[in-house]
Amino acid sequence: MTEEERSKDTIEPLEDILPSTEEDEFSSPYEAHLSEEARRSKGFVAWMTKNSIAANLFMFVLLFGGFLGVLRTKQEILPEFDVDVIAVSIPYPGASPEEVEQGIVLSVEDSIEAVDGIKRVSSSASEGVGRIYVELLLGADPNQVLNDVKSAVDRITTFPKDAEEASAKLLSLRREVVSVVLSGDQELSTLHQLAEDARSELRSDPRISTVEIAGVPARELRIEINREVLEAHGLTTGDVAQQIAADSLDLPGGGIKTAGGELLVRVADRKKTIEDYADIIIKSSFSGNELRLGDVATIVDGYEETDQASYYNGKRAVRLVAYRVGAETPTEVAAATKDILNRLKERLPASVDVSIWQDQSELLKGRIDLLMNNAKIGLLLVFGVLALFLEFRLAFWVALGIPISFLGSFLLLPQTGATINMVSLFAYIVTLGIVVDDAIVVGENIFEERSKGKDWLTAAVTGARKMVVPVTFAVLTTIAAFAPLLFVPGVSGKFFKLIPTVVICVLILSLIESFFVLPAHLAHIKDKEPGAVLRFLDTPRRVVSGLLERFTQGSFHKVVDFAVNNRYLTVGIAVACFILSIGLVASRRVPFRFFPALEGEVVTASVRLPYGAPSAKTREVSQILEEAAQRAIVDAGGSEGLVRGIFTSVGEGPEGRAGRPQGSHLVTVQTSLIPSEQRELSSEEFSALWQKQVPELAGIEVLSFSSQAQGPGAGAAVNVQLTSKDLKVLEEAAAEMADLLRGYQSLRDIDNSFATGKPQLDYAILPEGRALGLTSADVARQIRGAIFGSEALREQVGRLERKTTVRLPKEQRSSEADLQQMRIRTPMGGYVPLEQVASLTRGFAPTSISREEGRRKVNVKAELAPGARSAQEVLAILQKETFPDFKARYPKLDISLAGEQRDQGETFASLGPNYLLALFAIYALLAIPFRSYTQPLIIMSAIPFGVVGAILGHMIMAYELSIMSMFGIIALSGVVVNDSLVLIDATNKFRQQGHSALEAIVMGSKRRLRPILLTSFTTFFGLVPMVAETSVQAKFLIPMAISLSFGVMFATFVILLVVPALYIILEDLLSLFKRGEEKASVDDSTLETAV
Repeated sequence: MTEEERSKDTIEPLEDILPSTEEDEFSSPYEAHLSEEARRSKGFVAWMTKNSIAANLFMFVLLFGGFLGVLRTKQEILPEFDVDVIAVSIPYPGASPEEVEQGIVLSVEDSIEAVDGIKRVSSSASEGVGRIYVELLLGADPNQVLNDVKSAVDRITTFPKDAEEASAKLLSLRREVVSVVLSGDQELSTLHQLAEDARSELRSDPRISTVEIAGVPARELRIEINREVLEAHGLTTGDVAQQIAADSLDLPGGGIKTAGGELLVRVADRKKTIEDYADIIIKSSFSGNELRLGDVATIVDGYEETDQASYYNGKRAVRLVAYRVGAETPTEVAAATKDILNRLKERLPASVDVSIWQDQSELLKGRIDLLMNNAKIGLLLVFGVLALFLEFRLAFWVALGIPISFLGSFLLLPQTGATINMVSLFAYIVTLGIVVDDAIVVGENIFEERSKGKDWLTAAVTGARKMVVPVTFAVLTTIAAFAPLLFVPGVSGKFFKLIPTVVICVLILSLIESFFVLPAHLAHIKDKEPGAVLRFLDTPRRVVSGLLERFTQGSFHKVVDFAVNNRYLTVGIAVACFILSIGLVASRRVPFRFFPALEGEVVTASVRLPYGAPSAKTREVSQILEEAAQRAIVDAGGSEGLVRGIFTSVGEGPEGRAGRPQGSHLVTVQTSLIPSEQRELSSEEFSALWQKQVPELAGIEVLSFSSQAQGPGAGAAVNVQLTSKDLKVLEEAAAEMADLLRGYQSLRDIDNSFATGKPQLDYAILPEGRALGLTSADVARQIRGAIFGSEALREQVGRLERKTTVRLPKEQRSSEADLQQMRIRTPMGGYVPLEQVASLTRGFAPTSISREEGRRKVNVKAELAPGARSAQEVLAILQKETFPDFKARYPKLDISLAGEQRDQGETFASLGPNYLLALFAIYALLAIPFRSYTQPLIIMSAIPFGVVGAILGHMIMAYELSIMSMFGIIALSGVVVNDSLVLIDATNKFRQQGHSALEAIVMGSKRRLRPILLTSFTTFFGLVPMVAETSVQAKFLIPMAISLSFGVMFATFVILLVVPALYIILEDLLSLFKRGEEKASVDDSTLETAV
């Protein structure tokens, strides 16, 4: 085959697709006779290049408009979003978990089963409340599903009589800004009133919209009457409550239209004070005798009886929390809060302390400063690389595209709902080196045209126009690679959706700047000789250019020539490297964890005692934890410069999706550390110190420590979910699974959510009771009224709701003996002992009941032990060996991974197909301009070798692979193909000039060495500060930076050596195929002649 024939088989150069030369653009006879200046003015790129004023005005619009966009964009530490979960909550005061399950949860689950858009339904039944969580399908309209769920719940008519109104809402990750603690040796009511005063003052400031008070039980007016008094007067607590409700009300009576106008009539007899209530007549006789409430009852205006109490540094405490709403910034809210608190301190009693528990504005400032410092260093490195490879003036104008693109992107970002936070700032760092790639290619091409003797204006127009198609398609391939990250489901998808959003906006603005601003700046460079300063600044570039030229013509030429002449060996070695890297992951030498843990500023110790443990015992345990924390602080160097304080919540567990679980058996102790940049000790290290100081605690079920922040990655490392309709099977399997997980040294803090519960007394009416005219409802109401209380009414007192309840005094409802002495009133007015009308059965009530998809479930969780990098090995053993064994021995049991592991499966199930679509889009974007089906495959061959670099990078930096690493690898696909694209494009041009394939690929590699190295180095060095960052707060972002930076660098060497080898192998295949066709043609001709 002749070289001319070979040339015909190669693809056409990219600039032939669209007009890329003056002859293509001015094709009419009239245009052909126009002056050179007029021809340069043709086309929008040429017009903008010639009109520097228009280009500069456009640049200023991007800069100034973007600056205004920055001011309008909300600021927060991490993205705030809805989690596509609807929470339905229905209180059922005084009911056991089983009663809540039977009366509330089952009804709701059945009712919403047919609602469209639901992915999964889970629920929990605990004492006094049922909660149902509805996870939505990807793409479902949250508001529509919410309305449908509300309608379905409202149609339920079988709720128990004492169940309260249902509430349904979309869950969102609302971020608090400042948390303030009021503490001291004061009564709770005093602290509460001080907190209410502080809240009112905070709310009066226009900079603060939302302030809530935490750590205060609900208000309650308690009316307690002795059993003997009730029986003496023939009353029950229900009778008294009914009389109070009848004698304390406000009721409008309508209006009377008189000659003088309308008169409104109403009964206004709402009781407001204790004295008003004491004056209520609860019984009277025909003789005029009256029994008033104050004669027989103790009336206390206080709080509901709960097991919850809060302490700060050992003193009773109440917490105030200020939230950011709308366009408010954390800095503004925090500043306003601190200003008001400083004034309040002067008026507060000396025995009351005001302390800042958490200040998110400090964290925001620290995180922004951290990322901005990385961005500044990255920008300097990128400019330094540009200055080493390009003439200083060109490097300056190319680098100017970074701030123009970054600020210009803020014209678009506010329209997407994006905010300024850690994730969006990291996205800008990701684009730091990528954003200059198109400007480098355009600028370098303009300088090449200038080197041909053209004036600056002609060179700028010609050079820019020639690059319109290749650069546009290169940017589109990068956008296509980032696009799958827009469609990742779940919390992690919403959390990191900002990264592709920011990158795409920046790339669009960069593309616009490269053709409408950069050529105009280069076109008006003066032809005069550079001054002494520019010559001095350009000295390193001349040295590097000389060295690079010698390297290109010498060593590099030899290496490329060897690679293409030994092309099968070259490709074989590359494939072996790819297989080896995959083996490193499969063998877990490079471990995988779905999401790196986000280290927080609060270290939490939580304890679960046996259900029903007395509050005194729980408080004793909390004090032991507090003392251990104090010793850990001393070991760490003292409280100065380390901690803010220690906050204890007795009767409450750690925060979860369902809020904070409550019960006398729970306690949570939290130590708030100062911002990480102000201390040397990490929160994980302090957690380890604290754990060492805790002595052996007898009689507890679970003790766990956590230093993670809320958000993705905050779940347990191992979460095994067991579901069954057989409670006995669940109990046995959960206990066995917990014991099994304790056998792994890489795991700690094993938590079995199954608990036997606390003792329960079940009463059922006897025939003797029915013979006296009693019903089950009569007995149940009198027992409930005596112990839980009979609710008389609810009223609004100030901004808070207050419940009025009638019950027996605490001393008459605190033991089983009190039940034995209880007497039930019959319909005839007499009293009989409870034991004579009802039978007693002893049992256990579950602490709480969790359900999913209509079945009870139990979760067995475990955290990673210190030093363990991943639970991947444990999870593999569980799925391969343990789960099949459990299913064989427990046929009624379903077992699976939940939490982070389930999210991982769902994420990859979505990410995989989307990535394949992105690869096809990249292929199409390459095939269209190259007009070839095969050459895009050569270009895309760099993608798997970028993966090799990403894996090696994680191994070198001692980081485990994570979902962030996968995001980086996906984004890498669009970045690495750009270098292959320009290499193959240059090769095709040399083929059209008559060179052989072998000569053209070597020449193309040498011609594109500098731009390939330059774009790769700018991407790498733009990310180097982030890769080298040691702050634990940026740790979860670093894997993506590692994937991109190391992947690009490794792929660069692959592109320069393997892509040329593949190019010639393709030529070999084409030649072989063509020789086969020629041979077949000759054979056919010979056969015809013989015939």
